[in-house]
Amino acid sequence: MSDNTRVFIVDDDQYIVKLLSVILEKNGFEIMGHAFNGKMAIEKLKLLHEKPDVIIMDYRMPIMNGIEATIHLKEICNHSKIIFATADNEIREEALQIGVADVISKPFEIDMLIKSIKKASNF
Repeated sequence: MSDNTRVFIVDDDQYIVKLLSVILEKNGFEIMGHAFNGKMAIEKLKLLHEKPDVIIMDYRMPIMNGIEATIHLKEICNHSKIIFATADNEIREEALQIGVADVISKPFEIDMLIKSIKKASNF
């Protein structure tokens, strides 16, 4: 499968970032980069000439959480779709109100994430 969907991963757990990168690449997605907190994501994404199609965003991270980062990233990467992948179900409504494409709960099946990415990138 060659999807060519460009993905950027934001999560403070380095193991999750590595695992998602490997799994998504094996499923045909292009990993454009990653960040371990919202502030780092903003800094890295400002520097990218081509923006990702999809950003996978954790909520609970040091320095800047996923909600704060998403608000800033919507201006920088206005065409990128943001998918929240979080264990914090209570922020679901707030995330959807600020314009994320989807919210999936951790732990999740990788098939659920892949379907969410495909759906978001086809908007």
